Amino acid sequence: MALNIVVCVKNTPSTLAVPVDSATGLPKTAGLVFAMNPFDEYSVEEAVRIKERTPGTTVTALALGPETDHAVLREAISRGCDAGVLLSGPELQGGDSFAISRALAAAIRRLNGQKPVHLVLFGKNTNDDNSGTVGGQVAAWLDWPGVLSVKKIESIDESSATLWRMMEDGVDKVKVKLPAAVSTVKEINEPRVPSLKGKMAAKKAAIPTWTAADLGLKPEEAGAQGARVKVARSAAPPPRPAGTRIAGATAAQTAEKLVATLVERKLI
Repeated sequence: MALNIVVCVKNTPSTLAVPVDSATGLPKTAGLVFAMNPFDEYSVEEAVRIKERTPGTTVTALALGPETDHAVLREAISRGCDAGVLLSGPELQGGDSFAISRALAAAIRRLNGQKPVHLVLFGKNTNDDNSGTVGGQVAAWLDWPGVLSVKKIESIDESSATLWRMMEDGVDKVKVKLPAAVSTVKEINEPRVPSLKGKMAAKKAAIPTWTAADLGLKPEEAGAQGARVKVARSAAPPPRPAGTRIAGATAAQTAEKLVATLVERKLI
């Protein structure tokens, strides 16, 4: 049994404190340090673990972004993926989750034509837009089963997988037919640190770039033109108001004033 796995990764800011340009109302990304989306580290690790226990399995990392996003694919290869493919070009940029998932699905179809894909893995969400919808949308574009919030892949073969899916009131154990798209949560594993051997393999890896035309997408289907949601303006959160300091000459007086204030504000 040999599996063909695709794991989708994204290059995101390594800090959540992204400044907003007051003139344009858009995030200022120049000078920010980017790295693999933290939640994608768990899906990459899970793909590599399946590969290690299933001889002959191959893992391909897939990313959409600017040319500089070769870096996140090399990171995935350094962690154990076999190859990487970058979806890039001006026509693919600026999309929302709808347009991004359409492009990813088109790339997965192309990979599937080269060698049948059994499983596509995603992190539960990204730390920049935090939508958590791309994995499910890709499943819909492909007309494949989609399972979210997976905390364990109990077993997998070329035709099906048994998964543990986190729910609000517990865990569901589900069996899904393959091919399928699965989003993992951080409880699934502990990501490894890239090895020296992995870093050397990543440095030498040839990473192809596919454009919208390579994916068979029309300009109006990709990137900003294909988006259904457009961000008109961003803004930093308002400053936190100053708190109220309550003090007395003694601890008893402080407590008395505190109770009086809570009663006055109808909090007790």
